[in-house]
Amino acid sequence: MEEIFLEAELRKEKGSAKARELRNSGYLPSVVYSHGKDALSIKFPKSALLRLGHQHHLESVIINLKIKDDKKEKGRPCLVKEIQYDPVSEDIIHLDFNEISLTEAIKVNVSIEIKGESIGVKQEGGSLEHILWEVEVECLPTNIPKNIEVDVSALKMGEAIHVKDIVFPAGVKPLNDPAAIVLHVAAPMKEEAPVESVEGEVKAEPEVIKEKKETPVEGAAAEETKGKDKDKK
Repeated sequence: MEEIFLEAELRKEKGSAKARELRNSGYLPSVVYSHGKDALSIKFPKSALLRLGHQHHLESVIINLKIKDDKKEKGRPCLVKEIQYDPVSEDIIHLDFNEISLTEAIKVNVSIEIKGESIGVKQEGGSLEHILWEVEVECLPTNIPKNIEVDVSALKMGEAIHVKDIVFPAGVKPLNDPAAIVLHVAAPMKEEAPVESVEGEVKAEPEVIKEKKETPVEGAAAEETKGKDKDKK
């Protein structure tokens, strides 16, 4: 497993105003959570995190935090718990870390990477649809794979690859539904030809609303009313 380091400092500044000042000065406020211990407030250069983000999938790698003046000189192995973004600019404004033990199994999401070109796409004109982009696995932190590679070369039109079809590395246990579809090759969409009118075909005339005819009961009632009117006269 590749070791990833991020140098940080303990953060004494508290409150939203102080956090805003930190961000304006190029730092990101963050919190490290440890099981059974008090949370630790830290800060680090935003540029250092962005550099890591370009090289790794931050949510599925172990980041060894090297905190200045920390009692743990070897660093703290952590996983990113949550990344908070500004709702307007979408810039990262805060991070939460979970400190982990390298000897205890954890659950983590790992991205799916496609290998090869499907027969169903290349020779049969279908389209490859990617349904599941990540799979949840359980393993030791030291066994977290960078990604899960899936070879689609033999996939034909109408066929699919399910979670149960993927060969996972030793020590990595998938947690998704085994029957869940990861990828499948769909048939191309057929365009419906416009309906042309046949020469000589008579178009249906619009329906004419006719006057309502009296029913026998209604007619009899009307005649009876007329008779009574004559008697009165």
